[in-house]
Amino acid sequence: MLPKEVSAVLRRLFTTLVLLSGALSQAALSADLTAQETRWLQGIWPVVSHAREALALPLDLVVQPQDAPGHAPLALGFVDGRCKLVLSMRGNPQVQRQLDSIDPALLTATLELMAAHELGHCRRYLDGAWHGTPAGFVAAHAPDNLAPDLRQAWLAMRSTRREEGYGDLVGLAWTRERHPELYARLHAWLVAERSAELIPGSHHDTLDWLALAKDPAALAGRTMFEAAHGAWMRGLKD
Repeated sequence: MLPKEVSAVLRRLFTTLVLLSGALSQAALSADLTAQETRWLQGIWPVVSHAREALALPLDLVVQPQDAPGHAPLALGFVDGRCKLVLSMRGNPQVQRQLDSIDPALLTATLELMAAHELGHCRRYLDGAWHGTPAGFVAAHAPDNLAPDLRQAWLAMRSTRREEGYGDLVGLAWTRERHPELYARLHAWLVAERSAELIPGSHHDTLDWLALAKDPAALAGRTMFEAAHGAWMRGLKD
């Protein structure tokens, strides 16, 4: 997920970014992109194409041309009613760390899972539901002993955790549909990613939702968003 401050920078720098709104021609790739960016774009393209053509999502691809240390290699921004799938790969050691965590034989399927995760965020933004809760669900109250600024940070963390849980389930729903033979291995990879340096209850602690989705049969639906929704709702508990 793209942090709020990065989303603001995205708006200011929009005219300087490399936009890829059509098919990835070889000429454009060789002219504007690094080999690493090209590989990632090729890996996520089935998800992007499905989002645009089958789901009609307003989705743009953005490659940040400046160094972006500390940013997620692949993230989502939302600007003027459109979702921006953003690659921040130049001068970013996080990219190699991410690659090192992926079995080379699973790279393409894993990149697709990551892109589908971000589309989960896109769907929530477009629905006007970002950080919202479904009818009948009562979110936990912040601890009474927190100062006001910490209370707000705690509530924001819990809201973000819910969104990350939904995104992970969307990614797995895509995997169930497109790479069923790899589901168990990609589920295990995602669990390992979420378990690394885990702070229980923090933004990326989605393990409760991942446990519900260990059996791919838990993610059945007409679209990957519908497939994720049922398991997401079952995991909304404190």
